[in-house]
Amino acid sequence: MKVEEKGHTVVIKDTKADLIAFNGKVNSEYKSFKDKNIILDLSADGKLTLQQVLSFLELSNKHRQAKKSFVLVTGDFNYNDAPEEMVVVPTLLEAHDIIQMEEIERDLGF
Repeated sequence: MKVEEKGHTVVIKDTKADLIAFNGKVNSEYKSFKDKNIILDLSADGKLTLQQVLSFLELSNKHRQAKKSFVLVTGDFNYNDAPEEMVVVPTLLEAHDIIQMEEIERDLGF
């Protein structure tokens, strides 16, 4: 797991392509990231199933309820399958763009 902080955002990258272990590690260390916007970079994991993406749903919901952004990055996924309450994008650039838009919306009170 590789962690990079940039301003109000932390990018957490799965470096071992072991989604179950990565999910556990992110959950166990969540307290150190909870005050930042979170991008989980799962691009090293290859093609993800809907079930694998949904394994992050509880964490996503908890983080978004705290008025922070939570974005998953995976290159090979049917994005239409993702539930509305999750943000799943194909690139890190798009993840940063989503966070920027969500921060503007929060600043405007939406």
